[in-house]
Amino acid sequence: MTVRLAVAQTAPRVGNVESNLSELEELLDGRAGQWDVLILPELFPSGYRREGIDHAMLAEPVPGGPTIGRLSRAAAMVRTTLVGTMLEAADGRVYDTAVVIGPDGSLAATYRKTHLYPAERRHFAPGDRLTVAEADGLRIGLAICFEHAFPEVFAELALAGAELIAIPSAVPVGFEYLLELRTRARAQDNQLFVAAANLVGFDGATQWCGGSMIVSPRGEVLARAGAQNPEVIEAVIDVGEISGERSQEPILANRRPELYPRLRP
Repeated sequence: MTVRLAVAQTAPRVGNVESNLSELEELLDGRAGQWDVLILPELFPSGYRREGIDHAMLAEPVPGGPTIGRLSRAAAMVRTTLVGTMLEAADGRVYDTAVVIGPDGSLAATYRKTHLYPAERRHFAPGDRLTVAEADGLRIGLAICFEHAFPEVFAELALAGAELIAIPSAVPVGFEYLLELRTRARAQDNQLFVAAANLVGFDGATQWCGGSMIVSPRGEVLARAGAQNPEVIEAVIDVGEISGERSQEPILANRRPELYPRLRP
């Protein structure tokens, strides 16, 4: 199976959900049928900021909120699976939640960021499960930004059948090397496709480093965005490459979990 994969590197206005969603709708206008999957950065509707922003005011129910409604209409309009994260309100808490919206506009899956960056813990509640979504025949594992630092997360998603792992990210200037190294390493470690969608530009407080990329099961960069501007990168990926790579070097099949007791609770 081949998949036309795209990653949108965006520069959202912090706190301006209306403007940011309108920009996405403009990006999608006229692109019906062009992509099978489009991955967007971390908190692309609201922008990412930890201090000086009212997360609770910007958070919405998932499903049922206006942002999910607009994303669902947009996905159906272009017949494309959309992946990205938004602020979710639930049980009096705020979550950094990834959503997967299928090409028919349905909400295929949600994932609440489980491994919070230490400074995020004052603002967000952690999720308690990992998620592999199925959308239009493709199995998509979900990880969010800081989580690319945890090989265990990616191994679990791979063992659960993920073929592509999407990483919506908010990585600032100075940490480009982490985005580059970890995205490639997690792809090659688990012999699957990985796509990182990062923020770019200066939002008034933070300069984001861009550098979004799509990586093959061999750890090769198939497409890479620049460091300065919003853009869309694309690659046609062949899911069959995963089984080919794993047959050549059967890493996951030769794990010995009994030797890793410290990885268990």
